[in-house]
Amino acid sequence: MDTSLSSFADPKAQIMNQVKQEAAVNNARALITKLNEHCFDKCIPSPGTSLSKREEGCLSACMEKYMATWNTVSRVYIAQVQKQAGAAGGNGMDGMGI
Repeated sequence: MDTSLSSFADPKAQIMNQVKQEAAVNNARALITKLNEHCFDKCIPSPGTSLSKREEGCLSACMEKYMATWNTVSRVYIAQVQKQAGAAGGNGMDGMGI
C-alpha cells in the first residue's frame, strides 16, 4: 500500500469522527433545550421553590414523549440521508450516535 495515501486516511477519519461527535453533542444540546422549553412551559404554569407531584409527573411524561419522538425523527432522518448518500455514492452519516 502506498504510505502517502494511508497518511491522508487517518487524519481524514479522525476529522470525520470529530465532526460526528460534535454533531452528536449539538443534537443533544438542542434536544435538552427544546425539551426544557416545551415541557417547562407546558407543565409548570407558575414556578416556585419546588415542584408539585402533578408538575413532576407532567414533566416526566412530557420528557419521555418528547425524547421518543426526537429519536424516531432522528432515525428516519439519518436513514433518509444515508439512502440519498448511497444513491449519490457518498458515505452518509452513519455512526452519529443519535
